[in-house]
Amino acid sequence: MAASVSRTIPFLLRQQAARRFTTATTKFPSTTTTTAALRTTRVKNYHNKTFTRNYASGGPRGGETAGSKNPFPVYPLVAIFTAGSLGFYYLVQSRKEPMPAIEDPKDKLLVSPPVTKKPAFGKGEASVIFVLGGPGAGKGTQCGNLVRDYGFVHLSAGDLLRAEQERPGSDFGELIKTYIKEGRIVPMEVTIALLENAMREAMTTQGKSKFLIDGFPRQMDQAVKFEEDVCESSFTLFFDCTEDEMLKRLLNRGLTSGRSDDNIESIKKRFRTFKETSYPVVEYYRKMDKVIDVKAMDTPQNVYSQVKAALKDRLSAEIKTP
Repeated sequence: MAASVSRTIPFLLRQQAARRFTTATTKFPSTTTTTAALRTTRVKNYHNKTFTRNYASGGPRGGETAGSKNPFPVYPLVAIFTAGSLGFYYLVQSRKEPMPAIEDPKDKLLVSPPVTKKPAFGKGEASVIFVLGGPGAGKGTQCGNLVRDYGFVHLSAGDLLRAEQERPGSDFGELIKTYIKEGRIVPMEVTIALLENAMREAMTTQGKSKFLIDGFPRQMDQAVKFEEDVCESSFTLFFDCTEDEMLKRLLNRGLTSGRSDDNIESIKKRFRTFKETSYPVVEYYRKMDKVIDVKAMDTPQNVYSQVKAALKDRLSAEIKTP
C-alpha cells in the first residue's frame, strides 16, 4: 500500500506540472516562438505590398527587383532631359537658316549706289585738261576764250560748288558755304561727284567730250582720286601770276561780283591754301611732263595768244586748232 502511494504521487505531480506548463505556454508564448511568428507575418505583409505596387505600376522597372525601390524619381528627370534636347535641336536647326533682315526706313539712306566701272570715262570717251593757277590768275577768262574757239566744255569747280550751295534742298549747301567763306578746300567727294555729273550731262545732252576743268584739282589726293574714278587728264594749263597782281584783280572783281570770298581776309587764306596744297599738284604733273606754263601777268589778249601757241604743239590729234 505504501509502495503504491509512493509511485502514484510523483506521477500526479508530473501531470500537474505538465498542465501548468501547457497553460503557461498558451498564455505566454516564448520569445523565440513570438519572434518567428512576427517575422513570418512581416514577410507576408512585405510581399503583399510589393505585389500590389508592382501590379499597379505594370511590373518592376529596369534594374529593379521585385522588392527594390529607386529612391530618386526618374520620370521627371527624363522629361527635363527630353525637353532640353528638343530645344537644343531646334536652336541648331534655326542657326543653319539665314535670319530674315529687319528693314528700317532709315537704313535705306545708307544704301551704297550701284558699282560702276572705274574710271567712269576711258581715253576715247572724254578728254580733260586741268586749268590751275592762284585766285585771280585769269583762269575763267581764258577758259571762256577756249570754249569759244575750240568747242570745249568749261567746268569750273568753284562755280559748280557755288551753284550747289544755292540749290534748294541741297544736302551740302551749308557745308560748302562754310568751307568757301573760310578759304578751305571742300571735301573732294563732293567736288568730284559734281564734276562727274556735269561731264555726263554734257556728253548726254550736248554730245561733247572735251572738257576744261578750272580750279581743280586743288590738292594731291583730289588729282589721284579723280583720275582713278572719273577720267585721266591729258595735261595741265598753269597760269602763273604774282600775289600782288592777283590781289588787285580780286579786289576790283569784288566790287561787282557779289562773291562772299572776294574780301581781303578770305583772299589771303586762299593764297595760303593754294601755295601749300595746290601748287604741289602742279609740280607733280610737271615731273610727268604734263604742264603748260602760261605767264598770266600780261593783258588777257596777250595771255590768250600764249595759250593758243602752246596748244598747237600739245593738243591731241582729235582736238583741232583753228
